[in-house]
Amino acid sequence: MMSSQEAKKDAGKPRLTLVPRQIIWDIAAIREFGNKKYPSGGPDNWKDVEPQRYKDAAYRHFMAYLDDPKSVDEESKMPHLWHLACNLAFLCELEKDQ
Repeated sequence: MMSSQEAKKDAGKPRLTLVPRQIIWDIAAIREFGNKKYPSGGPDNWKDVEPQRYKDAAYRHFMAYLDDPKSVDEESKMPHLWHLACNLAFLCELEKDQ
């Protein structure tokens, strides 16, 4: 009898269902805010920003989160933790081939 791995051919593929789903919703909320704030360049305009700016922003949001885990960004009114996650997602994407 053939094993399910042989039949499905998904051995070694990442199990994306292992990723906690809430972070996807949190990043999406920040992206919606960002797309409204910076409409020029379209939804991929974040790719034109140098990684150091995301590093600096991530650090600021992380510091704010550490000071108060329930704190929110003054402008967006969304948690600093969500902004941190979004900045880290940008950096992961921008630096994936390095």
